[in-house]
Amino acid sequence: MSPWTWQLLRAGSFRLDGGGMFGVIPKTIWSKLAAADHNNRIGLQTNCLLLDNGEVKVLIETGFGDKWTDKERGFWDLERRTIVDALREKGVEPDQINHVVVTHLHFDHAAGLTAMNPAGIAVPTFPRADIFVQKTEWGDALENKSTMHRTYLRSHLDPIAQRVKLIDGEREILEGITVFPMLGHTWGQQAVRFQDQRGTVCFPGDVMPTVHHVGPAYSLGYDMLPYHSMISKHRLLQTAAEDHWRLALDHEPGQAVVGVQRDRERDDRFVLTPA
Repeated sequence: MSPWTWQLLRAGSFRLDGGGMFGVIPKTIWSKLAAADHNNRIGLQTNCLLLDNGEVKVLIETGFGDKWTDKERGFWDLERRTIVDALREKGVEPDQINHVVVTHLHFDHAAGLTAMNPAGIAVPTFPRADIFVQKTEWGDALENKSTMHRTYLRSHLDPIAQRVKLIDGEREILEGITVFPMLGHTWGQQAVRFQDQRGTVCFPGDVMPTVHHVGPAYSLGYDMLPYHSMISKHRLLQTAAEDHWRLALDHEPGQAVVGVQRDRERDDRFVLTPA
């Protein structure tokens, strides 16, 4: 099988509360990193990856999709753009996607799995694709097991239920593509790593959504298990630094693909560099 080639796709910008995005970090600190608007929201992006090995096309993440009222769009300042727009800019149609991988099933990662048809019914966006998700995450999503009760939406779960491939723990789902648990943000979040011609690329999900979340305490207020999220991030950064991984960050609106190095002054800390 040929090596994976890949592209970063921008599936749409949006805004979330800065306090929610930085958890215990006070605004006097995080506001120096990410400017807030008059509603205390910071700008984010829904980054996705398109992988191709010449035989199959794999999509990692799907963004927030298009199933929103004007009121809901205003609440999160959702851009009128979807993963379908991003794919078509690359000359790819939704029915050409063979597999989809989602780190977890919150709306800003998985609502793009479905779209409204002309009759107003939610249908699969990628009709030929299998969808890989952790078994724990799927069960929690169906039970709406979250402190955010409007993030696991049945409109992006029920229509694709027959296409879901449940994974339990670490597993190579396709040659050269492995998913593995990334506990913390949710109980069933997974990261994705794959090999290209330069080495290993990892898409770690919301354990580190932007470049400003590299510090140990810089975690989301939405995390179900904050301590475990911190530990997961440290292990991720340690491995990435030692094995020269590149990380593709899911919500970074700027330089979203980074390398990781240990901080020369503090060996327990890490710095990110453009990759």
